[in-house]
Amino acid sequence: MQNNALTWKLIKEEHVVQDEWIDFRRNEYKLPNDSVIGPVYNYSKHSFSLIVATDERGQYICVKQYRHGIDEITTEFPAGAIEYKEKSDVPYITSKNIIATEDDAFEAAKRELKEETGYISDNWAHLLTIPANATLSNSNVHIYCATACKKICGQDLDDTEFLNIETISEKELLSRIYGGDFKQSLHVLAYYLYKNKM
Repeated sequence: MQNNALTWKLIKEEHVVQDEWIDFRRNEYKLPNDSVIGPVYNYSKHSFSLIVATDERGQYICVKQYRHGIDEITTEFPAGAIEYKEKSDVPYITSKNIIATEDDAFEAAKRELKEETGYISDNWAHLLTIPANATLSNSNVHIYCATACKKICGQDLDDTEFLNIETISEKELLSRIYGGDFKQSLHVLAYYLYKNKM
């Protein structure tokens, strides 16, 4: 089959929830054989930057925080949303205004690393930009690495952020990936992208 023979055509879209956090939609699509499927749910959320960071000793700089999706405290890499409000003419999420440039994503990465951990780096590399969940969402994750990070200040967290900093060895990180509390799939991807680059 040619690619154009695989495409679904959107025929109905309903915004179930649309606010500053999410645009959650109930859709109907016409399939390539002209039958209709629905409801099909998808959403847009902030695209975000994710940073595999290591300190001057080569330890991984991680954060521990509560994740309500699985009702657990996890270890993960620093990460954070790319703000859309300054570039949007509406005060809510849309499928278009959450797509960020690499410049915006890089600025967010540097900001989030410093705010969440107090570390900065002069050694950055872009690893990959990819949809965070292509089945359900058009939001992207922008993955970076920052090496030889230096601690210059304390945390500067938002009012709703509660997280602790941990520096761990690669052996400990792998232990947490394979059966421990390192449970964010995109963060696991980021680790292997970093290892491949290094």
